[in-house]
Amino acid sequence: MPPPLGGAPPPAAGLPAVGPGVSPFAEFAAPDGVDPELPPGPISVALLLPLSGPSGGLGAAMLDAAQMALFDVGATEIVLLPKDTEGTPDGARRAADAALADGAALMLGPLFSGSVAAVAPLAEVAGINVVAFSSDRKVARPGVFVMGFLPEQQVERVVTFATEHGFERFAALAPASNYGQAAVQELRRVTVATMTNVVEIVFFPPDVRAASDVADMVRVFVNYDQRRQELLAQRAELEARDDEVSREALRRLESLDTLGEVHFDSVLVPEGGVRLLTVVPLLPFYDVDATEVQLLGTAQWESAVAEREPSLFGGWFAAPPPEARSEFEARYRKIYGRQPPRIATLAYDAVALASALARASGEAGFDAGLLTNEGGFRGVDGLFRFSPDGTNERGLAVLEVTRNGLVTISSAPKSFIGY
Repeated sequence: MPPPLGGAPPPAAGLPAVGPGVSPFAEFAAPDGVDPELPPGPISVALLLPLSGPSGGLGAAMLDAAQMALFDVGATEIVLLPKDTEGTPDGARRAADAALADGAALMLGPLFSGSVAAVAPLAEVAGINVVAFSSDRKVARPGVFVMGFLPEQQVERVVTFATEHGFERFAALAPASNYGQAAVQELRRVTVATMTNVVEIVFFPPDVRAASDVADMVRVFVNYDQRRQELLAQRAELEARDDEVSREALRRLESLDTLGEVHFDSVLVPEGGVRLLTVVPLLPFYDVDATEVQLLGTAQWESAVAEREPSLFGGWFAAPPPEARSEFEARYRKIYGRQPPRIATLAYDAVALASALARASGEAGFDAGLLTNEGGFRGVDGLFRFSPDGTNERGLAVLEVTRNGLVTISSAPKSFIGY
């Protein structure tokens, strides 16, 4: 089991010196009106991560990010207790038991929803709160705060932005997964609230490996066969007339593959990585005009943007503002010699938050009332705050995919006041 981390931690190789209390990446609001009785020594904070098993590499990268945060903020008021969940609910229970036996006053993690559900009862009995890294709102509850990027907020942000720009007939091409189901449910809710419409929904298998796995579904989704037949019928009619006007019309149809528009003006694809790059190119392949149909997505798109897939160009998606994270990623690469996984920022922000709250209020800073500070906190992934029900709210930007990378077309809010 990894040793506790805390006080003035020795930097990893190459970590530049950062003075105590200084963080170039995270600025957390200290609670007002609190007169803490600070303990004589650092407060123990558990860090529950999958440090072995199939997800061991991911857990190790998050632990590296946590150590960066410890050093950046000069976190002498907390000591981290890294515990290996092995990536399983049973492993998470054992890790939580060990952390509680070591006197943890707060749990950061676990990562996976099943593991969060497993440790929640143990934390409740012990009377401490959990700040988990899951993005599954189903495991959120009072005392168990999920820090992950919730798909519902991203869908609300990008779809609302689209309605403000005149789009009103929405479709969804989504994976048949919990994430896809949650995204589509939110799409339905937002369209009701904005008095727009959902006109088509298709769920594709979540384990798509090749375009052939979903080609027939997309073909039906965009009504390709009927639109193709309309074109062929129009050509046949013009050919039968055999006059100059008809011949000119035929020449105009030569470059077309179908005739008529699809029945939606925007399509939500809440997917990322290889599966996104497999599914989205089928839309132009089946003659969906990107200048007529707006492509929408979630923060999962970030994992595919570097591939410069032309079918994504012009697409919009909601995500945390990328500026501060870019700095974090650059430093992480310099220190550890590799690119951090996307969710490494969650570990960084969670540790920085725990340090700031402990510095301001001692153990009282980990109480639900201060964790749910209405003003929220600002970290590597921008503005965020926890709700009493355990979910979180984030200040999201809307980004557009271009040939030269991402462009922010709607900035994230700077404050939750009036948001």
